[in-house]
Amino acid sequence: MSETSALAPLLTPEGWELLNSLPPYDADDAARLNTELRRAGHSPELVAAALTQSRLRRDAAAKFGDFAARMLFTQDGLQQATRLPVAAGHARRFREAGLTHVADLGCGLGGDALALASLGLEVIAVDADEDAAAAATMNLTPFPEAEVRHTTAEAFVAEMGLTIGQPDEPDGTDRTDGADRTDGPGGAPAGWGLWLDPARRDAGRGHSADGASRRIWDPESFSPPLSFVTSLAATGIPLGVKLGPGIPHELIPADCEAEWVSVDGHVVEVVLWFNALARPGVRRAAAVRSADAMEELTSAAEFGERPDAEALGPDGLSGLLCEPDGAVIRAGLVSDLAERLGGAMLDEHIAYFVLPDRAAPPSTSAVRCHRVVEVFPFQVKRLRAWVQEHGVTSVEIKKRGVDVVPETLRKQILAGQDGRGKNGRRKDGRERTAATADLPPAGPRHRTLVITRVGDQRLVAVVEPV
Repeated sequence: MSETSALAPLLTPEGWELLNSLPPYDADDAARLNTELRRAGHSPELVAAALTQSRLRRDAAAKFGDFAARMLFTQDGLQQATRLPVAAGHARRFREAGLTHVADLGCGLGGDALALASLGLEVIAVDADEDAAAAATMNLTPFPEAEVRHTTAEAFVAEMGLTIGQPDEPDGTDRTDGADRTDGPGGAPAGWGLWLDPARRDAGRGHSADGASRRIWDPESFSPPLSFVTSLAATGIPLGVKLGPGIPHELIPADCEAEWVSVDGHVVEVVLWFNALARPGVRRAAAVRSADAMEELTSAAEFGERPDAEALGPDGLSGLLCEPDGAVIRAGLVSDLAERLGGAMLDEHIAYFVLPDRAAPPSTSAVRCHRVVEVFPFQVKRLRAWVQEHGVTSVEIKKRGVDVVPETLRKQILAGQDGRGKNGRRKDGRERTAATADLPPAGPRHRTLVITRVGDQRLVAVVEPV
């Protein structure tokens, strides 16, 4: 390993012992601890590396749980790492397909390889980044099923002997030489599958405020690029690839299952599943995960195809306003969910639907519901007057299909609010009289506003959670 690597000082007995002896990271105490460790004789490089790892371990607990306390991380690797419960779902897909070996190409810190090995699958974890490969080696040490290699995905595929871009004949004959094969698709050994998580950050493009490298949005600039992934899939080998959830639908290949995954309301990834790892009859899916459950919505329809249903338009904005989970939205399954729950779309291009006023809130984590209290056209002046009339002192602003910056609008409509309403009323509803004039302002009054376009109208819905 290069001596300039940030991990190098920790990959020694002294460094590893120091790191594992540190107390839980506390930003307020880091400067004092830095000074104390250097006075104890540890080099500045080792102290800096150990404290950085301690901070990363703290941050990684959200993704890796208790495992994080004995793992090594890089900033970029942690940003892209798969949460362990999600990685476990990936691993089950490989095991249920009857595969026994997986090449994890672009393994990063080894989170997916860890989940695969935990299910007894043999794993070769590959990464082109020296620090990532070193971290993965340490993180996978407890798993004899896993082997880490510092090389590129392209070099490993060539070593594996995959015949990229030359899919098998239907009778199992390899097109490369015409001979019958007893191994797996594309020249791979039988029982093998591929998992890819292309690098989507580039340190050469600068860093964000949290120290992570800038994101790459062009799939052909990923490492390896999406075209390399699809050429591998064309061989017929079982393959899954993790991508950022914002990839446009038109860039998703036609011969795969696309599965968007959310965790606790945050969309974290889309996985494209090819060949034996794709489920029959599933073109797109939304997997909605929470701490103790997972719900899924699937469709065989192509992107852009929706259930035939007439949108209600502006007059339909009443009853329960339903806000689907982000994975449902990304997968283009809003109208499918509305149909399943007996709801109706307001506008085919807006990701809200409604349920009748007397309907019970659906018992699913795939949607959040709000009861519509009041609706009026969206105008900043009118909205500010409404806020003043009702003595509102804080607002949550949700929006769909309108060019509104919630932070800016919030300042515009709340400016000057002092806790007293207009039209002779305090914000707690009591008449402003001589008896109440000297009373202190009533407590804060919060409201939730949904600003959305329905048809050609921009509307404000005042809503309450249910």
